[in-house]
Amino acid sequence: MIEILWEFVVPEEKKEEFERHYCSAGTWARFFGASPAYRGSTLLAGEGNRYITCDCWDSRQDYEEFRRTHATEYAVLDRRFEALTRSQRSLGIFELK
Repeated sequence: MIEILWEFVVPEEKKEEFERHYCSAGTWARFFGASPAYRGSTLLAGEGNRYITCDCWDSRQDYEEFRRTHATEYAVLDRRFEALTRSQRSLGIFELK
């Protein structure tokens, strides 16, 4: 299994909406849920309006295949929620041991 980690900095006035879309039952989780290889998401809130998302998948191959197959839909969601963050960056893909 793998965990895909992203870091976001969210403006104070956008926190509630961000949390709604990025939580374990949010828009992204429902989108990824179309794949049987998706195992769930976790949203972690930190100091200074900083968040970490952890998306769990069976394998890197499963995740990459989903991204290829759903590239258009992924891009639409990514653009739709772009205004909810000041910054975002990938922290990487990590294998569970």
